[in-house]
Amino acid sequence: MAGPALLGFLGGTVAIGVLGMLAKTTGLPLLIAPFGASCVLLFAVPESAFAQPRNLVFGHLIASAIGVGVCALAGVGLWQMAIAVGLAIAAMQLTRTVHPPAGADPLVIMLAGGASVKFLLLPVLAGVLCLLLISRLFNSGFRGR
Repeated sequence: MAGPALLGFLGGTVAIGVLGMLAKTTGLPLLIAPFGASCVLLFAVPESAFAQPRNLVFGHLIASAIGVGVCALAGVGLWQMAIAVGLAIAAMQLTRTVHPPAGADPLVIMLAGGASVKFLLLPVLAGVLCLLLISRLFNSGFRGR
């Protein structure tokens, strides 16, 4: 494996592995599918604007809040999913917190049948803060950043 590919492999493996182990140990939900895509940005292109802490944290929080809100106001359905994703994209653009993997958060919420405001804390906030810490430690140790 080439150097950057090896670092991407190791970073993604460590991050999802640690989150999964923490979830299993504590019984807390810490993983959602979009975190896999977040790892692509955090470990393959950490210098990207989309991989910056502000974008990671607020992108996921904003998109998830919109998913929860649309679901609470309008229920679950095809057009609700479409509107929630569109609103999430617009909100991330307006707040300059675009994080492409977060665009999937409203779909995760709706495909699961909905979520409460607690979803914003667990798994979203707790999960992204763990990802951020792991990526900072990993990238500073292996990439010198």
